[in-house]
Amino acid sequence: MDSATLKSTQFRREREPSWRELENLLEKLKRGSPRSLTPQELTRLPTLYRGALSSLSVARSISLDQGLLAYLESLANRAYFQIYGPRSGFGAVASAFLRRGFPAAVQQLKGPILLAILLTIVAALAGYFLCMSNAEWYYTLMPDEMAQGRMPTSSAEELRKVLYDTDPPPGDLLSAFASFLFVHNAGIGIVCFALGFAFGLPTALLLIQNGLMLGAFFALYVGHGLGIELGGWLIIHGSTELLAIALAGGAGFALARALLFPGPKSRMTALADAGRTAGQVALGCVLMFVIAGLLEGYARQLVVTIWARYAIGGLMLLFWTLYFLQPIPTGATDDDDL
Repeated sequence: MDSATLKSTQFRREREPSWRELENLLEKLKRGSPRSLTPQELTRLPTLYRGALSSLSVARSISLDQGLLAYLESLANRAYFQIYGPRSGFGAVASAFLRRGFPAAVQQLKGPILLAILLTIVAALAGYFLCMSNAEWYYTLMPDEMAQGRMPTSSAEELRKVLYDTDPPPGDLLSAFASFLFVHNAGIGIVCFALGFAFGLPTALLLIQNGLMLGAFFALYVGHGLGIELGGWLIIHGSTELLAIALAGGAGFALARALLFPGPKSRMTALADAGRTAGQVALGCVLMFVIAGLLEGYARQLVVTIWARYAIGGLMLLFWTLYFLQPIPTGATDDDDL
């Protein structure tokens, strides 16, 4: 036997009983709960865990065989998650996130989010007035795949038919449509968030482009005397969808702010700190896109009365406003519920 094998064998012989004891306790925890251990075993568990960490450190320093290192690393990882891992299930974690984590993260990023909303509004107004002054701008601002045949040359009746489709597709097609809209909208939001690391420039461009298209679309319908009808058609899902895009854009701007103005921290540290909060906002936006997809895929197709559309959209806007402006207890974290 070579020297490394002899060292590894001796090292294992001296410490293996404590490793086996730790494994047995971890197996009991896995099958049951902390109550399945006796008080002596509970007291013994952190001691055995620290002993396994010490063994791993020594094994790395004296370059023992890779098999032993892999075993100790696995044992240490299992022990860490069993001892220090969260005790709450998925339901409790999700509930804590929705009740406090998501709105608290949005409140922390109110500056970048307001910037994203302002960019969208300014771009929408610019697109609207450009197209109202010269209809040719519509062809520049609105891609063909988004226009879907709705052009300045369309008649008012053709445009109205899109808003009040009295023959909605069957349920299966509605489900497929809702799924498509969720994927499309979530893609825009995630890209707005993810590209924030590029100093926020791509995020700003996406928000401006989205606002310009929105303004051009309104100009098209207002020019044909259908502005109020279009408002009802849009608000039923837009009060959720457009807000979610703005939140995702604000999360992207938060990453850019951390990179551009890290303060006393290093850029990587500032980015990691901002990323934790921005990531929570982005995760919550995915849920909002699910809701927007359902409203756009189902409610907008099935509800054709203009006042009902405004009522649904207005109630959703009121709900999100109250949800995000709710008072969050100072110092409260999701850990309080875990």
